[in-house]
This record gives sequence, C-alpha cells and structure tokens, in this order.
Amino acid sequence: MIEFVFTPDDAARVRFVFSPVWEAVGALRVLAGPSLRALHLPWLRAVRPRLDGLDLDLLRAFVPATGYVPDFLTPPPSTPLPDFAAELETVRATPRNVVVEELLWTGSQGMPPNPCGSDHPPLARLDADPDAILDALAEQLEVFWRVAVRPYWGRIRELLEGDVLRRTRALTERGAAGVFADLHETVTWGDGALRINRPWTYHGGLAGRGLLLVPSVFTWPRVQVVPPPYQAMLSYPVSGVATVWESRPGPRAGALGALVGRARAEILHLLDAPSSTTELARRLGVTPGAVSQHLAVLRSCDLVTGHRMGRRVVYVRTPTGDDLARIV
Repeated sequence: MIEFVFTPDDAARVRFVFSPVWEAVGALRVLAGPSLRALHLPWLRAVRPRLDGLDLDLLRAFVPATGYVPDFLTPPPSTPLPDFAAELETVRATPRNVVVEELLWTGSQGMPPNPCGSDHPPLARLDADPDAILDALAEQLEVFWRVAVRPYWGRIRELLEGDVLRRTRALTERGAAGVFADLHETVTWGDGALRINRPWTYHGGLAGRGLLLVPSVFTWPRVQVVPPPYQAMLSYPVSGVATVWESRPGPRAGALGALVGRARAEILHLLDAPSSTTELARRLGVTPGAVSQHLAVLRSCDLVTGHRMGRRVVYVRTPTGDDLARIV
C-alpha cells in the first residue's frame, strides 16, 4: 500500500499535467505485454509492422510489461503544455549516478531473458559507460515516439486535455476529495491521506510540493506511482480510452435527435468527455467547419461552452447540456 500524507500546502498544490514521454513509455509496456492491455490492440496491430527492423532492444529491456520502470525515463512534466523534445532533454540530463542506480535496480527485479543466452550486456557495461547507455536509451525512445506514438498524438492529446479540463473544474468545485473519488478503483482518499493499492509500500508526506496527477491513455487499466524524493506523481487511466482508437461511433441521436437534430444530438453525446472541434469532426466523420456551425448553435442555447487550452479551444457541456444529453 502507498500512502501519501497531505498537509494543507500539499492539497493546494494538487495539479493536473500530461506527458508525451509518459505516453511513449506506457506504449512500450503495451508492446511488452499486449495481453494485459487488450483495449490497445487496434493501436498495436497498426504499429507493429512499422517497428520491424528498428533497434529498440535496450529500451525494451528496461521497460517491462509490469513492475518497475526507471523513474528517470518518466520525469515530472514541468508545464501544462508539454513538448516531447523538451522532456527528452530532461531525460538526457539525468545525473549519471541516478542512471546507474535505477538501471541496476531494474535489473535486480528481473530483466527479460537475453535472446543470445548470455548475461545482460547493458548491465555489465553500465558502470564503465553510463553516458553511452543513457544516450542509447534516449535515441531509441525518440525513434519509438516518432514511429509508434506521434502519429496518434493529436487524438491522444485531445483526450488528455479534455480530462485535465474536466477534473480541474471538479477540483475547483469539490476539492481533493471530489477529484480522488472516481480517479481509479485502487485509489482512495480519507483523513488527509491518499492511498493507492499497489504491491509495494510507501508512507510519507509530500514536503509541501503537492502531487502531480497525470492522465494517460497507455497506463490503462492500471495506475503508475512515483514517490518522493522525485516530485510525487500518480498516473491514472483517462476516461474514454476506447474512443482514441475508434473511427466513428454508432449513431446515438434517438429522441434527442428528433428534438435538436441528429448531428447536434451526437455532438452533445460525444461531449461526455470534453473535446475540440477537430476531435469531434474526426469521430463524426465530418468537416471541422460543419462541427463549428453546430457548436455555435449549441453555444447560443447555453448547452456547451468553450475553454481555451494553449492554441486550441476545448468544448464541454453546460449543466443544461448535461441534462439534455440524458434524453435517449
């Protein structure tokens, strides 16, 4: 069991961010153990042919399907609008003693068998040349991101931004208890402490630094935890993960469609999770211009509202829109 004890300062410093590097590492876990994450099989079937012939052996050796992943491969996101290249530079800047310590710890947990049958060469040469190991890990991570994750980053980012917007609003309205209540089945909140049911133990405070909550697509169906002395982080599966890989949902207009029109009814239903115009257009199979026209009507009727996140506007239903969307 993991238990983070909150002070008032910690509770005030709970914040949501997401991370391209976290998604890339999570995607590597899917690659290592697809049977544990069957929801991502459409992605896996699409990317596997692209990975043929790529040298990812070192990276895959240190990112198992389950268990410990070196913390330096998932650095704390430093901005609400993350950039993969900047995060990769953070990975490259990891102190070499930390690289050695964490990679040796990973090896002690049982690395996958070496197909050549020998001892693990990465561990054997780690003390002698940690710079080369770190450079190779960073280069392979960049290749994997470019080939396997970046082509889907637009739709992944839309889902993550929507979750951040929705949960930030819940944090403002209901405080930490309201946010943690439905974060994940293994996460509970009470008596000023956050408890996460995991097969290892940690109990301690957060030193007034608060907690980063990191929504993720590829973390599904589990949570991932990074305790102090790093910035404490909890990565959890974002709501609506399955929608990332679907091309177009079946029609759900029903009686609501008869009332407001089929397209507007479908948009209201799709806004179960906040989305941008581009994401709504992708899921409906129509042009962004058509979606914009329908959103303008829904906004004029106070059924949806837009919130700017960086260069994009993300739409959410208003309370009146929520009530209307219950009509089936």
